[in-house]
Amino acid sequence: MGFDRNLLKIKTLGELKASNYRPKSIKQELRDNLIEKLKNKEVVFPGIWGYEDTVIPEVEKAILSMHHINLLGLRGQAKTRIARLMVNLLDEYVAVVEGSELNDDPLQPLSRYAKDLIAEKGDNTPVSWLSRAERYNEKLATPDVSIADLIGDVDPIKAATLKLPYSDERVIHFGMIPRSHRCIFVINELPDLQARIQVSLFNILQEGDIQIRGFKLRIPLDIQFVFTANPEDYTNRGSIVTPLKDRIDSQIVTHYPKSIELGRKITEQEAIVKTEQKKIEVNDILKDLIEQIAVEARQSEYVDAKSGVSARMTISAYENLLSSAERRSLINGEKNVHARVSDIYGAIAAINGKIELVYEGEVEGPVYVAQSLIGKAMRAEFLKYFPNPEALKKKKSGKNPFQQVSTWFGEGNVIDFLNDLTDREYRARLKTIDGLDELVENFHPRLNENDKLFMMEFALHGLAEFSLISKQALDTGLQFKDLLDSMFDPNKMKFDDEDEDDDSFKRF
Repeated sequence: MGFDRNLLKIKTLGELKASNYRPKSIKQELRDNLIEKLKNKEVVFPGIWGYEDTVIPEVEKAILSMHHINLLGLRGQAKTRIARLMVNLLDEYVAVVEGSELNDDPLQPLSRYAKDLIAEKGDNTPVSWLSRAERYNEKLATPDVSIADLIGDVDPIKAATLKLPYSDERVIHFGMIPRSHRCIFVINELPDLQARIQVSLFNILQEGDIQIRGFKLRIPLDIQFVFTANPEDYTNRGSIVTPLKDRIDSQIVTHYPKSIELGRKITEQEAIVKTEQKKIEVNDILKDLIEQIAVEARQSEYVDAKSGVSARMTISAYENLLSSAERRSLINGEKNVHARVSDIYGAIAAINGKIELVYEGEVEGPVYVAQSLIGKAMRAEFLKYFPNPEALKKKKSGKNPFQQVSTWFGEGNVIDFLNDLTDREYRARLKTIDGLDELVENFHPRLNENDKLFMMEFALHGLAEFSLISKQALDTGLQFKDLLDSMFDPNKMKFDDEDEDDDSFKRF
């Protein structure tokens, strides 16, 4: 049932009464419009990926049940986005008493202002129309949020201006919640709200009345509450008090993408790619590598699992990767830009800023942890395209496809891949390495020239992660050389491919 736009011509209460307009509660609006969308097989929450069979059905059931909702999950799990998309389930416009602070329905006035105005003007009471976009309010819960912010307080300036005593309810300045009458109201990070402030929500959720400085106002507020929260043990700052949790009808647990493909979909949708960066070619392996870093971070002993690893990490990492490739093209004056495997190290700053480290991680340092995560991700991705070097070592028979490359480095050859190498220099250095071209051709024939060069560099990184060759950090890029040589280099780049016994020996 679409909204009759002829209703927008209505400007007075009398005209509204004569029309076929009938008010309904916000929860009924949400329910009716959701039913309509489900019957028409429409996508209810566009742009939310990976929740089709888990979170979204739960949210839809909560809306059909006309429940207040708490979305519980780690950071970066689209909780607030889901809440914001609920606006699309509201009616396109609703009638309000013009000038009302509380979005009063002309046919069911709530505030003293609206009731007095209707009593004075009757059918000539002016009516305006509130769009669905204006019916969404959001508040981030912080320890300094007060009851006056959310519920309201006595306004001495209003009392003086109107020449009213403090005993008159017209001196009240209403907070965000009463002003969200007939709206969706979202409180983000609910556990961060002080317990005494959470207590003030009890009656609003259950009985509909509010208390302000001794005023007990029976105001049946019509609000769809949506709360978001991290798991209670994520932080020591606070938790949801039990009576409040009891009044929130549905608690829905969110989660991170369950596959690399879904993670890529989210990253590509959310990343801000500048116009000039759209010409940059990014190999699918590189896109998967970024998502795999997030997978490794969520399993890492160095990263606080209770904090989680936000999807914002992969989004920021992808943006940094593009910027690394763009910077190189600007320095070299090259128009055809191809992201390289080594550009992933340009995303270390994004990784550092998006993960919470446990004590062991802090000891190692954020840069080491980021390098370690990249290394583990490269190992995982390498096995999708090449044989497992460790399995080949165990066989001790048959031809080793990596032998020629590792032998070339074993002869004392060293290759520096600097961040700002031109395409010509990049190609020349890869082609210099004996056996690298043949290795890629053997396992991945029919690649175009650019993809082949990318795969050659990717093979080098993979061999380094499996300790067949060495990879070290330079101030201006990376250096590949023989593994034995690197053991005597005090500037050896630390990676997480050493076994635990060696690591224990280093520390103790």
